[in-house]
Amino acid sequence: MRTLLLLSTAFFLTATSAHALDFKDTFQKTVIDNLTNSVTGNSSPVSSLSENQIIQGLQEALKVGTQRVVSQIGAKDGYNMDPAIHIPLPAQLQQVQKLLGKVGLSSLADDVELKINRAAEQAAPKAKEIVWDAISNMKLEDARAIYQGPQDAATQYFKKVSSDKLRAMIEPVAKNSLKDVGALQAYDTLIGEYKSMPFVPDVKADLVNHTTTLAMDGIFHYLAQEEAAIRNDPAKRTTEILKTVFGQ
Repeated sequence: MRTLLLLSTAFFLTATSAHALDFKDTFQKTVIDNLTNSVTGNSSPVSSLSENQIIQGLQEALKVGTQRVVSQIGAKDGYNMDPAIHIPLPAQLQQVQKLLGKVGLSSLADDVELKINRAAEQAAPKAKEIVWDAISNMKLEDARAIYQGPQDAATQYFKKVSSDKLRAMIEPVAKNSLKDVGALQAYDTLIGEYKSMPFVPDVKADLVNHTTTLAMDGIFHYLAQEEAAIRNDPAKRTTEILKTVFGQ
């Protein structure tokens, strides 16, 4: 009886202190209801959401967010024209770029920079299936950890369980894309021109690793933003399960 009284009081205070429940409030309320029902055997009028609905809603939210992200950054100039995720030249080549700029040849380095962003744009859509696989395999304890964590908790979960698979998938795609868009040839031209200059230090850059790492960073950057938006912005809840779970 004391437990029920405390839960009722907690619900009353919550209901009167906020205009709308966010994702965290919804999850808390649902867990409390489910725990109460499991003890008393009674159904609660407060919420009809089941644990499965909560997990399904979370998975759906993350799938929707992933689709938005890969559609955005996988488009032309998705990386190149976005200052948040634009991939610069490796540090070694930035020095080359500055030096060549002094003799009017910075366009060679600019061309390499453009092409590594084009390669990332080609590789990014391939990430969707790996992220979706991680979402589908999410367990109840994973969902609880995401709920209890910060706004980007799901993104951190993806980094933990998917980074190795993402790298293994993106790296060969990035390598082929770098070749397809002419980045490797442009790099050779750039280095050839650079080495023709007197008294310059030797430089070497791993474009494939550089492109792969920063392409992954761009994916995770926008996954975190989408996760936060779906938690907090009703306009981002585009399916019925999202409206049901996040709109309570």
